[in-house]
Formats: sequence, structure tokens, C-alpha cells
Amino acid sequence: MTMKKKPRNYKKEYANYQGTAEQKKNRAVRNAARNTMKAKGAVSTGDGKHVNHKTPISKGGGNSPSNLTVKKESTNSSYPRTRSGAMKTAKRGGVMRGRKR
Repeated sequence: MTMKKKPRNYKKEYANYQGTAEQKKNRAVRNAARNTMKAKGAVSTGDGKHVNHKTPISKGGGNSPSNLTVKKESTNSSYPRTRSGAMKTAKRGGVMRGRKR
């Protein structure tokens, strides 16, 4: 017996989260980082690569070239995340390991 999933309300999602001033600002920072790496020739449209901030934006990292690296999508998106999208912290004495795909 399969249950039908309720369709996502994208307009509500955008209004409540993605459309907030803070999220628009964060998105602009991420887009600027990608454009910086595009100008250097490190990434291109549709290449499947992500621009990674060594020190995350949420932890005060900026878009200086020394803070940006290029990673495969699977490597950059493989860390366990909380509902808000932040990376989960390792338990005391534990080691953070990426999610296996």
C-alpha cells in the first residue's frame, strides 16, 4: 500500500525561507563566489563542480580567493546537515565522516 505524498508548496517555501532577506544575501554571496571562479576558468556552466568556501559563510568566511576551492558535487554535498542546512558537528571525540552514496 503506497501513500500519496502531498505536493510541495513552492510559493510558501520561497516566502517563508528562500525569499527572506538573509537567504537572498547568502545566495548573492554564493553566486559571487561562483562568478569569481568562473572568471579564473576554474569552473564552467554545467560542469558539475561546486565552489566551496573553506571557512563557511555561516562561520564568517568570505569570497576572498584564498577561501575558495573547487570540489566535485558529491564531495561538497556529502556532509550530514541539519534541517537549516548547516553542517552537523561531530560528537565529542568523534570524527566527522561524509555520507556514502
